[in-house]
Amino acid sequence: MLAQTIQTNELLIEKIETIAKWLAEKKAKHIVALDIREFGSITDVLMIASGVNIRHNQALADWILEKISEKRWEYLGMEGYKVGNWILIDLNEIIVHIFLEETREFYNIEGLWRKAKEIDLNLGDINNDNG
Repeated sequence: MLAQTIQTNELLIEKIETIAKWLAEKKAKHIVALDIREFGSITDVLMIASGVNIRHNQALADWILEKISEKRWEYLGMEGYKVGNWILIDLNEIIVHIFLEETREFYNIEGLWRKAKEIDLNLGDINNDNG
């Protein structure tokens, strides 16, 4: 059982880092991942990123969907694409939130989950320095 848990955690971390890199490749800003497993069962990880405008947010969402399709990862649904100021992509164990910066500040998801542990995304200088 422990070996399975360790393998599951390794696969989850790999997924998180991969999604973060995909977001960074398309110039998403302020990419954050929060481990919320200890707070409930809605998901394991929240990933949060910002785009510079609605079209950018939609392009980020399209890119994530294209890449998860290539990997054949589980995809449960998406909300907010048409409006574009807050797009949510449900990948079951990971929920990706793509915000306009002002929408992100208004809803303050990071503040809501402030007790959650932030996950190191291993992005180095890529993250937060692209804008």
